[in-house]
Amino acid sequence: MNTFNTLIGTDPLRALLQSGRPLRIFDASFELMNPAAGEQQYLEAHIPGAVYAHLDQALSAKGDATAASGGRHPLPSREKFAQWLSSVGLSNDMQAVVYDRQGANYCGRLWWMLQWAGHDAVAVLDGGLQAWQAAGGALASGVEPAAAPSHFSLQPARRTLASSAAVAQQLGRPTQTLIDARGAPRFRGEVEPLDPVAGHIPGALNRPFGLNIGADGKFKPAAVLRAEFEQLLAGRDPATVVHHCGSGVSAIPNLLAMELAGLGPTALYAGSWSEWCSDAARPVAQG
Repeated sequence: MNTFNTLIGTDPLRALLQSGRPLRIFDASFELMNPAAGEQQYLEAHIPGAVYAHLDQALSAKGDATAASGGRHPLPSREKFAQWLSSVGLSNDMQAVVYDRQGANYCGRLWWMLQWAGHDAVAVLDGGLQAWQAAGGALASGVEPAAAPSHFSLQPARRTLASSAAVAQQLGRPTQTLIDARGAPRFRGEVEPLDPVAGHIPGALNRPFGLNIGADGKFKPAAVLRAEFEQLLAGRDPATVVHHCGSGVSAIPNLLAMELAGLGPTALYAGSWSEWCSDAARPVAQG
């Protein structure tokens, strides 16, 4: 019985749906500048049976003292996340499939969080809902019947979460290679639409997350991704990489792409620039 833990194509997903295997599909569509838009997109059209995973409500813990990270989209604690997974009917024996409409930018967050919760059987639908539609996949609309609650049990984390203190301690050392997934103008500090300080963490490399996606809306072939990351790393050890972005969300396509390329797993600094720049004592670079 195949377990999918990075990407899944539309044909294997259709086969999974027909097989009757335990499966839970999640739609994580979201629009950063219009937080209500993703749920509206889900209500208009989604894969039948999919659960909606709201970035701000289910996958972040704003204002929660138990949050596992800082920044604009703080991670909920693993325990809080497990409670939500149980409430939407995911159990440990299920294959999870996540998708969005935004180039895996938001569903990647849920993919990583499930791995962090110890759940290996989770895959991103390559090409998102657009690929499913293009392949003639069935669609549903409106609210799905509530799933029967289950019991999701946390397992040892399968991915590494880096803290601000850990990043700061390793700053400038060859034991840490920071990769920033924000667009180049934000990285250079020329514009900053979301955070109070413009710039980047000193020494970070820049790879905008959209570079992982080809013209067909799917992840580039593994060999292409490997060549691009090796060029970016320029001899640095892939095992030292810590990914970040503005708030720990759009960093995930880079992290997943490195795994597809055979260069992972790597760490995530979920607090990212929004947490880093919240402390004036931390250094900032521009240009």
